[in-house]
Amino acid sequence: MKQYKFILSGGGTGGHIYPAIALANELKFRFPDAEFLFVGAKDKMEMQKVPQSGYQIKGLWIAGLQRKISLPNLMFPFKLVDSLWESKKILKRFQPDVVIGTGGFASGPLLKMASMMGIPTVIQEQNSFPGITNKLLSKKADVICVAYENLERFFPKEKMVLTGNPVRQDLIDIESKRSEAIQHFNLDPNKKTLLVLGGSLGASRLNQLIEKELENIVSQNVQIIWQCGKLYFEDYKKYNANNVQVFPFIERMDLVYAAADIVLSRAGASSVSELCIVGKPVIFIPSPNVAEDHQTKNAKSIVDKKGGLLLKESELDAEFSLVFEALLKDQGKQNQLSENIKQLAMPEATKTIVDEIVKLIKK
Repeated sequence: MKQYKFILSGGGTGGHIYPAIALANELKFRFPDAEFLFVGAKDKMEMQKVPQSGYQIKGLWIAGLQRKISLPNLMFPFKLVDSLWESKKILKRFQPDVVIGTGGFASGPLLKMASMMGIPTVIQEQNSFPGITNKLLSKKADVICVAYENLERFFPKEKMVLTGNPVRQDLIDIESKRSEAIQHFNLDPNKKTLLVLGGSLGASRLNQLIEKELENIVSQNVQIIWQCGKLYFEDYKKYNANNVQVFPFIERMDLVYAAADIVLSRAGASSVSELCIVGKPVIFIPSPNVAEDHQTKNAKSIVDKKGGLLLKESELDAEFSLVFEALLKDQGKQNQLSENIKQLAMPEATKTIVDEIVKLIKK
């Protein structure tokens, strides 16, 4: 049997890294003898997270364009040329059967160079509104796996496959982990648990909100697990107390979802896909500072089907405590949101995407 070689690229945030790792794990399960290499951006979080998952990674000297005139922007053309050249060397040396991109800066030059060299490429687009890199790469990609319908205006229709987003397989059955989770986080089983997720890097506006509302939330017999992000941990760790646990980053996402009763979350594509699978009542607070406001679009795709609640950042001061208290007191509403969001889950996404990759390399 042929020994396959796979290069995967995704990074910058957990939303690009974990889908790539989930795909690698499924490929490894099917092809135990295969060789794997990840390509990321130097100094981004993938350079730690990928080796922790047991895979090798090479870093490119690449970064995104800032929205203002700045020194890093002036460096961008040099970084791009360097990354294309480095990508070519990596591809020649490793000779992959296929290159898979899950988004992030490094996937641009790598997939561009792979398609120029005639190596099959697969794009996994997580958002309801694709970024510029994937729009450019899609013209030459062999397969584009998408998580949302109606993306024909961005991508060639004949290359698109609706798969959903890959998620960690340990999230598939969290119901059975509830008591382990309560023990792991040392929680009071008689209190409701609010889980606050600002994404892997953290979200300053969400952190400010929780800081302001902390006493009010805890006074309602609620305990909080607060992932504030590693950029903000030094500022917020002082709030660690009996009913409040502050973390820079949570490794055991399966257990923290199992423990949660209500989730307050950003609406990055990966988070939204995970929340559909774990089926918890969620209040989305999308980041307004992302390209094309895609987090609001991600959240709306759930909220329009009555699978969650949505608060804009501009409404937080006036609306948050009212919306949260109403949800907390209404168990029927919590159950209804749970049931509705679960209907939107695509738990087989990882396997479906790997099926497409296998079809491509068998061609």
